[in-house]
Amino acid sequence: MVQTSPEKLTLEEFLKLPETKPGNEYIDGKIFQKPMPTTRHSRLQSKLVSAVNEAAEDKQVAYAFPELRCTFGGRSIIPDITVLKWDHIEFDESGELIDDGMIAPDWAIEILSPDQSSNRVTGNILHCLTYGCQLGWIVDPDDRSILIFQPNQQPRLFQNQNVLTVLSEIELNLTVEQVFNWLKM
Repeated sequence: MVQTSPEKLTLEEFLKLPETKPGNEYIDGKIFQKPMPTTRHSRLQSKLVSAVNEAAEDKQVAYAFPELRCTFGGRSIIPDITVLKWDHIEFDESGELIDDGMIAPDWAIEILSPDQSSNRVTGNILHCLTYGCQLGWIVDPDDRSILIFQPNQQPRLFQNQNVLTVLSEIELNLTVEQVFNWLKM
């Protein structure tokens, strides 16, 4: 869904707007509302966040955040999962997280929802890669595949027993089949 205005909004103007649920993204002067997550989307998001954090948080390697606003390179997007390496997470002097970081994810994961534009999602992943992201996933629950993007490489389609590419610092072995088996409870 696109919310239109008579003239393009600046990024600064967009960031002053109240947050919405589901969240709005700012891309090329336009506002796009993310689709409301489905049950399958929510389940995959929750399990992926847990799997990454179980493998990376205690070792202070990285942390996965669900629905974290990322503002960088003239866009403000909300990947379904944003993974930041530990040294990219901002803390205040008391050791608490700082809100509103202006950084690209190290790993961006998007889970396609029905009626969501795969090209817009792909565009956001490519934008992330342009600004330092090392890894992007597009998870497609309908065809049980995961499209993986890395800088300066062709995207690769992973299916079935393919072991998924993760950030090299994270000790996590997952196959596509394992990810989609999470949909069975």
